[in-house]
Amino acid sequence: MIPWLTEPEDFPPLDKAMREPNGLLAAGGELSPAWLLAAYSRGAFPWFDRSDPILWWSPDPRMVLYPDRVRIRRSLAKRLRRGDFEVRFDTDFRSVIGACAAPREPGGGTWIHPEMQSAYWRLHELGYAHSVETYLHGTLVGGLYGIALGRVFFGESMFSNVSDASKVALAHLARYLEKQGFAVIDCQMTTNHLAFMGAVEIPRQRFAAILTRWSVQEAAPGRWPADAPRHLDWS
Repeated sequence: MIPWLTEPEDFPPLDKAMREPNGLLAAGGELSPAWLLAAYSRGAFPWFDRSDPILWWSPDPRMVLYPDRVRIRRSLAKRLRRGDFEVRFDTDFRSVIGACAAPREPGGGTWIHPEMQSAYWRLHELGYAHSVETYLHGTLVGGLYGIALGRVFFGESMFSNVSDASKVALAHLARYLEKQGFAVIDCQMTTNHLAFMGAVEIPRQRFAAILTRWSVQEAAPGRWPADAPRHLDWS
């Protein structure tokens, strides 16, 4: 049995998470800013169907991407240098999370239901949740969103309507975070797409140690400069 949470301080140690399903840690609680920030700072994140209670997860292993080790293939590097896309930060968070919530196949569902979107929008208003947006000819075609705590960025989801749009967003995010002294991007679950970009699996215990050191490092919440990507060098 997993514990039922009644207070944000009640999250159990990560080593109490179930092996099957991998990483299920607890249930209950709320999607308020206090609950979400408590969860992320402890290495847990929410993931559940709309009809179910809130479920909190911390899988083992954990996929992470170190900002200074992002893998940019030759074709992507050429595209970045050409500047095919315009990239912005924190200018249209609502559209990004809405696009990420769209079903990936006809008739499919989504875990980013309206309550979840509203919860992360509140975190964005408080300066904790951020979006990276990729535009082509003025149209939003890709992007990602996540949460920044201290010097750790917790990636939540990404989308792409045009080839390479999400990869460009991730490349800009990694380069920006590297310049800001961030230690790691939490990718949560293992995917081939993220592995292609250089993400690796690490034991949950090591991830917990990273959080202990870096999630409390001073980095005041607030909107990121919208035009910051323009100043990144891809030569």
